[in-house]
Amino acid sequence: MLQIEELKVVVGGKTILNNVNMEIPKGETHILFGPNGSGKTSLMMTIMGFSGYNVTRGKIIFKGEDITDMPINERALLGIGVSFQRPPTISGLKTREIVEICDVDRSTNVEELAKQLNFTDLLYRDVNHNFSGGEIKRSELLQLMAQQPDLVLLDEPESGVDLESIVLIGDAINSLLNRGVRCPQERPHKEIISGRTKSALVITHTGHILDYITADRGQVLYNGILCCSRNAREILKWIREYGYEECVRCSNEIMPLI
Repeated sequence: MLQIEELKVVVGGKTILNNVNMEIPKGETHILFGPNGSGKTSLMMTIMGFSGYNVTRGKIIFKGEDITDMPINERALLGIGVSFQRPPTISGLKTREIVEICDVDRSTNVEELAKQLNFTDLLYRDVNHNFSGGEIKRSELLQLMAQQPDLVLLDEPESGVDLESIVLIGDAINSLLNRGVRCPQERPHKEIISGRTKSALVITHTGHILDYITADRGQVLYNGILCCSRNAREILKWIREYGYEECVRCSNEIMPLI
């Protein structure tokens, strides 16, 4: 689904990402861990094609097509969707209208989707105007559910979200990725990927989202460098016990490949 080759990204004259290699197969959900300022959001913005993120080396290949120089709108139409950590307020545009814009095929029942996210009462308010953290996240997911992208990019979906909203958000993410709903106490289990068509890259700082979604793989981005790729819960365990710096230093020696 997504292949990144030796990617170097410069922002404002400063190297933010260096020699990043990543593969996300069709139907897989990958978790991207990393401390604040490590380059996680910059990687997401580069994949989506935002200006200011200058690729000076490497390639981004999506569904077999080189999209390194493709504009944002064409990437979206090709099947990439994004949920921002801090999306802007858009005065004069109702949330229902932006959801309808995201529904390119005009096949979405907006009210039914809104019910799934307990969002019906907010459809006719301006986008993100006076929304709580949880309402903003649910608005972002509602737009993605209307768009139905093949690759979903989620930037810290658990950030600033209360307990009730995180359950709804977790269920919505699992539904969007055709994974069903899982219990927070469940241990991750091997699933048959062949029946799933959507892939995801989920950015997290705390790892809390793993209590509500199922991931196939975890990766750590530290100081702009992709350090390791292993079982997501094993990575989270080591980060919690040793911190990012120590985890990155010894991960290749201590943690077995899974």
